Amino acid sequence: MSTWRFIVLFCLAASCSRASDCSYSNLLSHLNLSSSNYFLANFRPVKHWKQVTGVELYLLLFGILDVDEKFQTITTHVWIETVWKNDFLTWKPANFCNITQFSIPRSMLWTPDINIQEDASDSSSTQESYYVTVYANGMLQMTARQRLTSTCTLNLQRFPFDRQNCNITFSAMNNDDQSIQIWTVRGDEFITNISGQAMVTHGEWSLTHLEVVKNVTVGGNPQKSKLIYQVTIERKPMLYVVIFIIPLCYLLVLDVASFFVSESRGEKLSFKVTVLLSISVLLLILKDMLPSTEDNLPIIAKFCIGVFALVGISVLEAMLVSFLVDMDDKYGKKLARASNKEVRPDKLEKKDPVKEKAEGLPVQIGPPSEREQPELFLQEVRAAQQEAASVADAPRPKRFCRVAEIIDTVFFFIYFCTVLTFLSIMYHMWIPSDFFS
Repeated sequence: MSTWRFIVLFCLAASCSRASDCSYSNLLSHLNLSSSNYFLANFRPVKHWKQVTGVELYLLLFGILDVDEKFQTITTHVWIETVWKNDFLTWKPANFCNITQFSIPRSMLWTPDINIQEDASDSSSTQESYYVTVYANGMLQMTARQRLTSTCTLNLQRFPFDRQNCNITFSAMNNDDQSIQIWTVRGDEFITNISGQAMVTHGEWSLTHLEVVKNVTVGGNPQKSKLIYQVTIERKPMLYVVIFIIPLCYLLVLDVASFFVSESRGEKLSFKVTVLLSISVLLLILKDMLPSTEDNLPIIAKFCIGVFALVGISVLEAMLVSFLVDMDDKYGKKLARASNKEVRPDKLEKKDPVKEKAEGLPVQIGPPSEREQPELFLQEVRAAQQEAASVADAPRPKRFCRVAEIIDTVFFFIYFCTVLTFLSIMYHMWIPSDFFS
């Protein structure tokens, strides 16, 4: 009887000592976790080598830092969570003081070699957690924060009303899809809403949508599993509208209004040239905004070229009108001088009695006789006919001015209709329908 009593007391003492020992050391000893465990640190933690290790990836977007159009890169602040299972790290929490999880240095365990294919950032921009969280069911969790600079093919066709779609592709570097498969169980709307709430900085961009493309397997030998996050961002165009598009439209309106300036003052042509030079300055600003790697010209470049061409044609028309007005003034002065020279010799000269006496002719003093009156009348009629013929042969005054007025009026209506058509086409091609909403 004493023997059985001794055994019961010994079991009670052992159980009490085990219950009182609630440190992690007992659990680590049970799991055989130590820095000298070469197997857990270097081999994929599966009980059968054909078993696939599933890796769940969660991506949250904390900020859009920069979008470089020239280098075709986008810089974001992301938070990445990686979850996978280790078949050798499971325990019952009831046997170890209800310990459900603990943290261990990541160097002691095997971690999936997941990388981002579009990553162009340096290693110093990544902040990975030094520890891995281990759960009782064998699930492991690892987190990382990164200032991610990723390559992205930017479509600047509708700049600054553009919307960019950039991919963040996760894949295993050295394992195929028979060893590691990557997926996520969180939906697009959930990730988009959480990223929108957690986002600290947007810059000139706003997050539109964050789409998840699951279980993508690409060809090749060997095939690899990929998980793609497609980030859709939209530019905030108001600043570009204020400092670039509105000034261009205003200069075009000024050029149209310059047709109402009188040509006689000589300020119309100089005003149009000033408008053309102002557009050239805005084109230099556009050169610094957009890269020179675009195969097709963006709509904003076509808009600038169209405005520059319209104003240039308007300047040429103003030069033509100015030339016609100057030519009319030049020929008008010649006509006045020619008329003064031709009219005076044809006028009837009065008879000088002294001159007639010197020529040996009889001097007639007093009014002309009745015989001479018809002859004098015929001479005056001939002189008037010669003067009218000389005036008809010379260029008419203001002839070129009338031609210049007709050209200017017709060109104004054609130019005005062309400007309205051009602006309406640009509006429908360029401005999104929800811009003013």
